[in-house]
Amino acid sequence: MAPARIEEPPVSWPLETENPPSKFKGTPRNIGPIDAVKFDDNLQPRKYDIFGTHPESKILFLDVNILDSTGREPYHGDVLIEGERITAVGEVPNVESLRDDPKVRVFSGRGRTLLAGLGDAHTHCTWNGGDLDRLGDLGIEEHTLLTMRSAQCFLDSGYTMCFGAASAKKRLDVVIRDAINAGDIPGPRYLANGQEIARTGGELVGGITAFADGPEEMRQVIREHVEVGVDSIKLSMSGEEVSGFESGDDEGMDMLEKSKTKHVVAPAINWLIGTLYEAEAFGYPNSKAEQVGYKRELEAAIAGLREMHRRGIVVLPGGDYGFAWTPHGTYARDLQHFVELLDFTPHEAIIAATRGVAALMMQSHELGRIQPGYYADCILVDGNPLDDIRILQDHSKLHIICINGRVHKAGRKEYIPPPVAGQDGNRHVIVPDMDLPEVKRDMQKQY
Repeated sequence: MAPARIEEPPVSWPLETENPPSKFKGTPRNIGPIDAVKFDDNLQPRKYDIFGTHPESKILFLDVNILDSTGREPYHGDVLIEGERITAVGEVPNVESLRDDPKVRVFSGRGRTLLAGLGDAHTHCTWNGGDLDRLGDLGIEEHTLLTMRSAQCFLDSGYTMCFGAASAKKRLDVVIRDAINAGDIPGPRYLANGQEIARTGGELVGGITAFADGPEEMRQVIREHVEVGVDSIKLSMSGEEVSGFESGDDEGMDMLEKSKTKHVVAPAINWLIGTLYEAEAFGYPNSKAEQVGYKRELEAAIAGLREMHRRGIVVLPGGDYGFAWTPHGTYARDLQHFVELLDFTPHEAIIAATRGVAALMMQSHELGRIQPGYYADCILVDGNPLDDIRILQDHSKLHIICINGRVHKAGRKEYIPPPVAGQDGNRHVIVPDMDLPEVKRDMQKQY
């Protein structure tokens, strides 16, 4: 039986459940707070490079709508990539000679939107997209393949930055991170985590938790994780409202605001929404979710996150994907939730997913923007996500995906110019330009 709830005084911010889209106009409000975040220097992760980009490689994007994550409104121009990095944005010197150079890979944007690769601040590559209770029993060979496929799924979805939030086995995140960086497998820039750490009996899922009771055991378990090469540590703690212990009040929000340059919040809002409204097909009905308290938890989370955004506390997308009802490949749902529920404009949601996650990874100087000197991690989108943020969920609209100056995805049409009537003395008949239907598979194999 859950302990009695401790009644807390009502909070000072509005608790309304109606969340109309933001009417804010102007420079994205979260740029200043993101840029003000300053983690302690001793938290800086090791410098990782992704192997395999030739320094003489050149990619030229012509006629694109540039959404550069500086806060500037999208503008028309060209973008040049040389080696791993972007070297020119807007106006490209010698663009005519570059366009005619057979050694330069040229993509005609035709007005499509070029933006920085997206980032996820709460990543579980080792989650299986299904029954998490099986993770502890999954063989290491199968689990490695599953994790590798999850990493590719993030990149296939336009995500070039991922901050690991827990690994089901101690070394899996580390092994996959190192394989990505070695150029052996496709995947995003990745900061690896280890198993989540909890007190004995405090695990959420059996077989995937490291236990530590007391300060000395905690030090020992963390040392073990550090020795295998993790970049961050995950602690599994009590305190959610659904646990019945306590609710959030003004004091907690005020404390967070006072230290907002040292912390960011990755709320995994999609997990709450999925658990409440989309888990019934997997045996967890809405009535049970409401009875436990998830509806109240979601309403409190939405109100609190809107207040955080208003106070300039940095909130980043990362929806705890990899559960059956939060499947891999649907990561950009978070951006829709930010816009429809949390009072973010579409521009602010994209800033959070690019510039914001780059700050979390402590690489603001070289990740998360379309600017000279930054790593060439970018996606060419068929449409404008500022008009409809949901377009980033449609993989068929992600026409080109680049990471580290290399093309991960580009369809046939990006390389073949359209036929011209009369070419070749009319020796070749012009046939209709049609593609065969794509043979699709599930984004995540079930084990």
